[in-house]
Amino acid sequence: MESFFAGEVATELIKELVKVIRGTYLCRPAAEQLKRSVDSLLPIVQEIRHSGVELPQNRQSQLSDLADHLRLALDLARKAAASPRWNVYRSVQLARKMECIESWISRWIERHMPVHVLADVHHIRVDYVARLDRIERALSVAASSPVVATDSKVPMELGSAPFSGFPVPKTMEGFAQPSAEPVKAPFGIGNKLSSGFPMMEQFFTSPDARKVPVAMGKSPSSGFRVANIMDGLMLAGEEVKPVGAGIRIGKEKVKEMLMEGSDSDAVVGISGIGGSGKTTLAREICKDPEIRSYFNDRIYSVTLSQSPNLESLKLKLWEQISGNMVLGAYNQIPKWQMELGAIDKGSFLIILDDVWSLSELEELIFRVPGCKILVVSRFKFPLVKKTYEIELLGEEDALSLFCHAAFELKSVPFTIDKKLVKQVVKECKGLPLALKVIGASLRDQPPKFWLRAKNKLSQGEAICESHENKLIERMSSSIEFLSVKVRECFLDLGCFPEDKRIPIDVLINVWMELHDLDEEDAFAMLVELSNKNLLTLLKDAQSRAGDIYSSYVELSVTQHDLLRDLALYVNNQESLNTRRRLIMSKRENELPKEWERNKDQQFQAQIISINTGEMKESDWFQMHFPKAEVLILSFCADVYFLPPFLSTMPKLRALILINYGTSCASLQNRTIFTSLNNLRSLWLEKITVPPLPKTTVPLRNLRKVSLILCELNDSLRGSKVDLSSTLPRLSHLTIDHCVDVTKLPPYICNINSLECLSISNCHDLSELPCEFGKLSSLKILRVCACPSLKSLPQSICRLKGLKYLDISQSFNLRELPEELGYMMSLEKIDMRECSQLKTLPRSSSSLKSLGHVICDEDIAFLWKEAEIEIPDLRVQVAEESFNLDWLVE
Repeated sequence: MESFFAGEVATELIKELVKVIRGTYLCRPAAEQLKRSVDSLLPIVQEIRHSGVELPQNRQSQLSDLADHLRLALDLARKAAASPRWNVYRSVQLARKMECIESWISRWIERHMPVHVLADVHHIRVDYVARLDRIERALSVAASSPVVATDSKVPMELGSAPFSGFPVPKTMEGFAQPSAEPVKAPFGIGNKLSSGFPMMEQFFTSPDARKVPVAMGKSPSSGFRVANIMDGLMLAGEEVKPVGAGIRIGKEKVKEMLMEGSDSDAVVGISGIGGSGKTTLAREICKDPEIRSYFNDRIYSVTLSQSPNLESLKLKLWEQISGNMVLGAYNQIPKWQMELGAIDKGSFLIILDDVWSLSELEELIFRVPGCKILVVSRFKFPLVKKTYEIELLGEEDALSLFCHAAFELKSVPFTIDKKLVKQVVKECKGLPLALKVIGASLRDQPPKFWLRAKNKLSQGEAICESHENKLIERMSSSIEFLSVKVRECFLDLGCFPEDKRIPIDVLINVWMELHDLDEEDAFAMLVELSNKNLLTLLKDAQSRAGDIYSSYVELSVTQHDLLRDLALYVNNQESLNTRRRLIMSKRENELPKEWERNKDQQFQAQIISINTGEMKESDWFQMHFPKAEVLILSFCADVYFLPPFLSTMPKLRALILINYGTSCASLQNRTIFTSLNNLRSLWLEKITVPPLPKTTVPLRNLRKVSLILCELNDSLRGSKVDLSSTLPRLSHLTIDHCVDVTKLPPYICNINSLECLSISNCHDLSELPCEFGKLSSLKILRVCACPSLKSLPQSICRLKGLKYLDISQSFNLRELPEELGYMMSLEKIDMRECSQLKTLPRSSSSLKSLGHVICDEDIAFLWKEAEIEIPDLRVQVAEESFNLDWLVE
């Protein structure tokens, strides 16, 4: 497989930028500027590429950063070239990202390139001085010797010896003359003079990778592609988690299956029990440089789980493959269009993770030329001709992984009983997930806990012959060491649908209501469960959510299937009517028959989780939940009838409705809300919110409302209800990704109790009501990622109690209110990516309580004067982020 260096990335980037300049009007200026920067950089990168030089670690790190950004620029250019012209918002976002990358590359050239050149010149001088010294010594020896051997070899030309330093630009040739005395080089002098610089041994993290030099004088095809290095390896100094030999062997075998064979072998598989590392192996394959190059970075992945929405998954996959948004249903796409679209863009790889059913797999097979499909499942399917059965870890690899989880080391510390550790590892049966979870649960525990854990594991009896069920019983010991509340919070995770992201906001809110926790304590529970490998925080959730004014709305967690099974197993040990959690483990078209058989008795559950499709009034039967405090309704439907038994929940405090369908759902039986007198929190996701009638019964205890991906315009436009009397205690209102919102109605400003208002990703929101200053209790205001918003109302300056203002990613916001300085309680402002802001109000120097401003580099300069007047002000230049997840989401 041909490999490339950064020069190839830059060359390919220029080609893509030319396409963007020709075809995408809104991205043209940014693409032209980026092309000019890369044009000036390309000759230098190519010169480095063909020099055959081994670079010092610090310089490799700098060049690796450059390669990373070139690769990101290439991804953006490809997205821009494929972006439909009508999608103005996407084009503007892509242009903005390209501007950021161009700015970074320009700064890199200005700061690092001169230093690289001077360092190379210095090495040349030292190398030539050393060579001259050797020649002079050889001549001196020859001159002093009475007889000169006939076969002695004395260098005849000063420049004849091979030299492998950096090629010197012509403009610097005058500096490269040898000096009379040797000069001490700042780095690299202790190495072989024939090679010039030390090997890049510290760059690679794996022993195999260290054997691959970047460019040891070989042809371009034998070098190692920097873009591949950035995808598949970590830089020196980063922590390396142990990866077993089984993963490496499995990776090579699956790669061979994917890269060889005809279209008749288009579907290959990975199978193994839950927790054996199937998904981990699939992710390693996704990041593999050869695979990415073979499929031209066209790799798409979806997770099915036990109850997938096939229509939505097919639509999502095809939109990713074709690069175009599909308006309508998947089955309306003509077959010729699918085949033509696939052939036009070359080969691609689809990864189907957690497949449970052959019929579902058949629905997701794209029978188009160039398509390869990798099926990841606990089962083997006859449709998949070639399947790699993942092997459990051997003794050595299992011990290494366990030690990393338990001690953060690769081996057992000398102060620990090695025999006892090996006994615990043996009981984990080589399963990676069990090793990680049980190891983390025993971290920092005394020897008696270890002995008890070993005895518990060794005495585990199977509930059936399945290895997986045996494992669940063994893993149940790992949660016995948790404190009571942390254990209860872990068991709550089983209430959420399998293989779905769990919004942190929902999770923390459930814990606050169910376990009477403060928000800070609930977040600490989240971090503790993450540290014990009992859940996974996505992206940089821990660092982003840890800020005192942070919003959880875009952050989420996931949990491995086997850990969810463990939570369900523990929850289901009690009888149905006495369980604390009543859970539908997977989506069904109707309620469980077991529930119907027991409906005449009261259910003692505090939390109920129901996962269904479309529900009509006739699909429900009456049940009684006198102790219910949390109800989670997960469904996939266009119309959903709210359950009648809501009226039997007098203690209900949190209601969560999440629609996993492709469009917003209409709710029926809405009058049931009038019975929820104690409701404190309401989460609606992908719901069509109707106008509130004037006769609405007040929800006197409702404090928090979150509207995510909802359709709101009708409710905002048509309602004239007095929210201050209907929701007298509402303190937190969140509106996120509600794309039909163009402006907020004035009556929202009548909610005097409102303390936190968060409006994000509402792309058509163009104005805020001029009565905004009436929100006298408001402490936190977020109006972020609203690109159509051009100004803030002047009345916002009357918010004397406001402590935090977030206007980030409002890149059409042109000015701030002139009387901003009147907000005397303001402590923090986040105004990153507000590129149209050119000035600050003069009154900003009066913000005496302001302690922290986050902004881009251009705006940071504007705060210099205010920094003099505000002694404790810290202006933080936001780190440039080039995360492309938002393009997929």
